[in-house]
Amino acid sequence: MSAPPTPAAAGDSPKQTLPCPIPDAVDGECEAHLLHATDSVAATPEAASSAPGLGGGHGHMTSSWWWRTRSLNAPSPFQQFGPCGRIMKNSAMVMQIQDPASQRLTWYKPPLTVLVIKKVSDASVLAPFVQLVDWLLQEKNMVVWVESAVLEDAHLNEDAKFKAIRDKLVTFKDGRDDLTDRIDFIVCLGGDGTLLYASQLFQQSVPPVMAFHLGSLGFLTPFRFDNFEEQLTSVLEGHAALTLRSRLRCVMHRKGDKRQEAKMEANADARPAANSILVLNEVVIDRGPSPYLSNIDLFLDGKYITSVQGDGLIVSTPTGSTAYAAAAGASMIHPSVPAIMVTPICPHSLSFRPIVVPAGVELKVSVSPESRNTSWVSFDGRNRQELFHGDSLRVTTSIYPVPCICAQDQISDWFASLADGLHWNVRKRQKCLDELSDLTASGSEDTLDEMENMKLYDI
Repeated sequence: MSAPPTPAAAGDSPKQTLPCPIPDAVDGECEAHLLHATDSVAATPEAASSAPGLGGGHGHMTSSWWWRTRSLNAPSPFQQFGPCGRIMKNSAMVMQIQDPASQRLTWYKPPLTVLVIKKVSDASVLAPFVQLVDWLLQEKNMVVWVESAVLEDAHLNEDAKFKAIRDKLVTFKDGRDDLTDRIDFIVCLGGDGTLLYASQLFQQSVPPVMAFHLGSLGFLTPFRFDNFEEQLTSVLEGHAALTLRSRLRCVMHRKGDKRQEAKMEANADARPAANSILVLNEVVIDRGPSPYLSNIDLFLDGKYITSVQGDGLIVSTPTGSTAYAAAAGASMIHPSVPAIMVTPICPHSLSFRPIVVPAGVELKVSVSPESRNTSWVSFDGRNRQELFHGDSLRVTTSIYPVPCICAQDQISDWFASLADGLHWNVRKRQKCLDELSDLTASGSEDTLDEMENMKLYDI
């Protein structure tokens, strides 16, 4: 562990970065979680020991002086996306946090490999898929990767144009092949599920994703396929705005697991723990098939917050705030807001409202000792597993976001999705007074008299 920083000398920047001991961390992301001390919190051991919430009562900085594992600020996202893509640095960058509206994609070497993900079991996607793959191969001379199951599609193999290019495709199998650092760019054809699948395939750095709306809802797929050549060419030339969609890192701790094994996993060279999963939308803890209420204890940075008694709990990203969380009554949050949402599912309490916590905290969820039943956990609707008494689930914000390419910009794309996908705030327009001029005509006094008479009759 590195030594504590020395007090700032005269003329030094007032902002310091303190190493944050992580005794209970469980993955290689720990080096990115630092506490930034500003003028309001002096960057010295003495000030830290006396500052509220910063381990007061300890006179020195050791590996145990500070129980906090993360700062309240969101972790700085990993800014390289696959082998070729990264965030373009510009004057809007402040320290390590960049103005989201200024985030634009740049390629520091030309992208050569592209992964094309298409919606399965949908005949309407076959023709666009063949057209896109043929164009990428013939016009852009790119190496095109597809899932091996795509080549087994009987309808696709009947297409004469696809037969001519079939042998030029590189295939992979989900769960067997590791795509890390092998893909420069991702194109999704379908609905929101294709983007969630892309997130699942890359459990660390994710290449830039361009999603075309060929599915049902299309909340996360802003591009239309009509002029895909022009749009793709623009993106491949580096002309694109980005939305960095944060992900949650979820780690299951089973009762009886050795702490030493967790520490060994934490010190791995930026490799995720074997039992960790990154989710783009949400992790859901529910009562499963049991008829009893869930009884789930919720902790925030090691402190007990509350117990959830109801059907369950949703812990979601801002991206997931428009998914299951929205159906459960949560607010919708722009994906650039650094936050984690905690939403109860049908709580047996009239006062349990959804809450939003800072992105830098660590949440721990466990089955209450008094619970009559176990709970079940699912990650973006997949990998469903049982949470037993004594087990716990830890959830933090990952440093690996999903870099989604914008059709226009962050704001326009999001509000367009709200309007088109969810019909947000759609109602008939109220008529202006000019359209109601008939009520102000000469007969309006008689109308008012009639209304007064009706009130008397009603009494």
